[in-house]
Amino acid sequence: MIEPLWPLDLMSVCLAMVVALAIDRWLGEPPVHWHPVVAMGRYLGWFTARLSQLAPMAAWMGGTLAWWMGALLVGALAALAQASLMDLAMAAMAATPGAPWAALLATVAAAALIGVLLKPLLAWRMLRDEVAAVDAALQVSLQAGRTQLSRLVSRDVSALSEAEVREAAIETLAENLNDSVVAPLFWFCLAGLPGAAVYRFANTADAMWGYRDHRRWMGQWAARADDVLSWLPARLTAVVMLCWPLAPRAVWRALPTLALQTPSPNGGWPMGAMALLLGVRLAKPGVYVLNEGGRAPQSHHVQAALLICGALVRRVGVASMGLAAALVLWLACWPAWSTSLMFSWPQGVPACAPWVSALCKGAA
Repeated sequence: MIEPLWPLDLMSVCLAMVVALAIDRWLGEPPVHWHPVVAMGRYLGWFTARLSQLAPMAAWMGGTLAWWMGALLVGALAALAQASLMDLAMAAMAATPGAPWAALLATVAAAALIGVLLKPLLAWRMLRDEVAAVDAALQVSLQAGRTQLSRLVSRDVSALSEAEVREAAIETLAENLNDSVVAPLFWFCLAGLPGAAVYRFANTADAMWGYRDHRRWMGQWAARADDVLSWLPARLTAVVMLCWPLAPRAVWRALPTLALQTPSPNGGWPMGAMALLLGVRLAKPGVYVLNEGGRAPQSHHVQAALLICGALVRRVGVASMGLAAALVLWLACWPAWSTSLMFSWPQGVPACAPWVSALCKGAA
């Protein structure tokens, strides 16, 4: 009887996520010249000046074509890197037939290296530090807070009050918790490294092109693509925020109404959840107001928001680490899995880690 490979798939996913989050926690971002998201930005920036000067239809077609070329390139490079690492793992397994521990260690090593490549596609530590820096700058002066906030948002900050600066910082924290952490991990779980990379490209394109100014037509496809790819992760982010500790029933009932008040179909969900959890008012002047009856945010509200988001990220890391450890022990006690991996392919295996499953199929 052929044993299923889903424990191996799930272990690889969890281990890669643990490695990525650990690197983010202890080392932060890689150098700029090695950062894939910076490279995505350069690619998109090259088209910006050229496409924004075209007629609307030409700009739309050019922006759509540039998006697809970039997404395919990013996805192909990520798939190649992932496949190369798993090829090395499969070669190590083939070189040590009948040695389950060697096969397991090769798979663990490949998953860990994939986690290293996953890290630049998420950015919790940088987000946390930048938001904390806004609150720290406000302790110096209002102008210092505005200047620090301008690093995070595209809106005009010159006339914002102290409360409005904190509102913008909390909004940015909540929305980018999804964009920079939850959504990349969500797509990584579904589609491996290519899924996370394509999502990050789509989110970067929306951040650079998705505005109602001279970039409106060139950025329409990028904005809609980001809306689609972020739809489920944004709602998942809000739900998880409200689950630990479990928010009162009134908060759950109020969230859908708040979420509809923002122009974005997704940003209102994590921002609304944060506003309700903190009991504060969050607004973008002239655009939306969330939890209008809430208090103006103070410094301790920013710190509380950082704690809420930090706790969510830690829980994801701890859960992934515990599950990965349990599965490693299980696989270590199940020597038959390495034989199944090398010489057979079970039908109906869940594709939660396609880099393992697809390559196993090729090796069969």
